[in-house]
Amino acid sequence: MEKALVKKKGSFARYSLGDKCFLIFGYVLLAAFVLAIIIPMIYIVVASFMDPITLQNKGIVFDIEKWTLTAYERVMTNSQIWIGFKNAIVYSVLFSVISVFITLLCAYPMSRDDFKGKKLFNTIFIITMFFGGGLIPTYLLISNIGLLDSMWAVILPGSFSVWNMIIARTYYKGIPNELREAADVDGANELVFFFRILLPVCTPLIAVLVLWQFVGMWNSYFDAMIYLNSSYKQPLQLVLRSILIQNEPDPGMIADMQSTAQRAQLAELLKYATIIISSLPLIVMYPFFQKYFDAGIMVGSVKG
Repeated sequence: MEKALVKKKGSFARYSLGDKCFLIFGYVLLAAFVLAIIIPMIYIVVASFMDPITLQNKGIVFDIEKWTLTAYERVMTNSQIWIGFKNAIVYSVLFSVISVFITLLCAYPMSRDDFKGKKLFNTIFIITMFFGGGLIPTYLLISNIGLLDSMWAVILPGSFSVWNMIIARTYYKGIPNELREAADVDGANELVFFFRILLPVCTPLIAVLVLWQFVGMWNSYFDAMIYLNSSYKQPLQLVLRSILIQNEPDPGMIADMQSTAQRAQLAELLKYATIIISSLPLIVMYPFFQKYFDAGIMVGSVKG
């Protein structure tokens, strides 16, 4: 241990004065970013357990005796929260599967040097990254094809990501050509090579894309707010938005509160509890994807 510390100090001592100042500034900036993330998280977690009157009058108190599970009890017993939770999971899972499947299929021919029209398709894809149809034309399109007020209006329009396609294409290019040549010798066609040989090799890439798309859909609420009219089809993000932004918790959560002040206090407490509950799937999911995420986040970033 002491040798490691001496070695670390020795390596830092070899830096020039400018490099030392740059590293120290970087460490201070990194520490500031970490604190900016951790402090609000601690505040939200502690506030979700506190008595609403104590929270309003004294703020955050680390006295466990003054903590309560009232907010979690009301959130967990509310049907709209569970409906939104179920819808959010369904939307996120379907969106991730469809999006990643389409992305991998599209990236494969774009990675082949013998694909005719590759430059034309690449140009078309790049244009869509900078120019879109706009909200009103998109809404009219969704309405005219009969997807309005259906889950497919939330899932299908954004299921293809050009950025993810470029990452997957670059990853494919990094796979040795000998693998394709060996498959040709064994008589494997394009479908067999893609599904049985190429996809198993792309596990880190698939895990990263699934994580990105799942998190993106889980945190999305705008499309659902525009295209969905039925309350039982709304994802958790819309329910959370009504509580956090519009300050309108479900009436059943505060129906037994007598005064307006009590309702306002409990509504404030419900905000923190819903934030914690809505973040749980991502917190639980990330450790299972971490090893793939660490291996795949920089994948395809070197080879152009």
